[in-house]
Amino acid sequence: MAILVYTEHWDGQFKKSTFELVSYASKLAEMADAQTVALSIGQVDEDNLRQLADYGADKIITVNQANLKYLDNQAYTSVIQQVADQEGADIMVLAHNNTGKALAPRLSARMQAALGSEVNQLPAELDPFVVNKKVFSGKAFANVKLKTDKKVLTLAQNSFGIYENTQEPIIENFEPTLSDEQIKTQVTDVEKHRDKLLLTDAELVVSGGRGMKSPENWDKLNDLANELGAALACSRPVSDEGWRPHEEHTGQTGKIIAPDLYIAAGISGAIQHIAGVSAAKYIVAINNDPDAPIFEMADYGIVGDAMQVLPELTEALRKARS
Repeated sequence: MAILVYTEHWDGQFKKSTFELVSYASKLAEMADAQTVALSIGQVDEDNLRQLADYGADKIITVNQANLKYLDNQAYTSVIQQVADQEGADIMVLAHNNTGKALAPRLSARMQAALGSEVNQLPAELDPFVVNKKVFSGKAFANVKLKTDKKVLTLAQNSFGIYENTQEPIIENFEPTLSDEQIKTQVTDVEKHRDKLLLTDAELVVSGGRGMKSPENWDKLNDLANELGAALACSRPVSDEGWRPHEEHTGQTGKIIAPDLYIAAGISGAIQHIAGVSAAKYIVAINNDPDAPIFEMADYGIVGDAMQVLPELTEALRKARS
């Protein structure tokens, strides 16, 4: 038996979220007395592949074909299924991000496997196989029983942690059987923004709401973000007012993010906003209303005017760094 974990990379580099995923799969494999098999699709050099073994991968399978350089949901699903069949994997683990949410349902249907989406911890036991997940936009938890022999899981980001468990891995190349008709996606042009952090990739995020009072006050958020090396974000009312671009909008109808640290300044904490940021490891709220809903979700709260708190916080960070 094997636990197969699909490891996403970005230009040949793995990120913290991938190591968390492998850590989870490794611990699950220990429970099931199984082997942890990590699958990488695309060009990744051997040194980077070996990083997966630092977090428990016993075997690393790499698929490096030119026609699979860019994500194609249908083709990637077929590759994962073929590797799962070869390795005898009964449990497949993917990240609960845009890629995982696209691939996991397809994989579940193809393999007639139950789907446990956005799980946040190891199953309490394997028979019956019960997973825990957040429901109602993070307001409650549910235990979901998966009854099929094969199972597909997506792991919520920042829900498990990273655990080193160094192995001496076997690295194998795999040549999947794919027809040209299976690959529908063609990328004709790529433009990369290198002057700013992408919200979905950022580990630190500084965000503002209507409590910032006007777009002219955003320099206070920008100063703090620059000091931290963080990405900038905003609530939906801010983007709707045109204060900030819609690409910075976080929430249920905007970007779903899972940074290590999320600082919310002047954001009341509507349920739609919290649904998009609840996966953050730590939430710091700054609001002059002590009864603001954001404080119910925050790990740390500062009751005060963001216009005064932000400059003082930025200055304190500068002094600490010096």
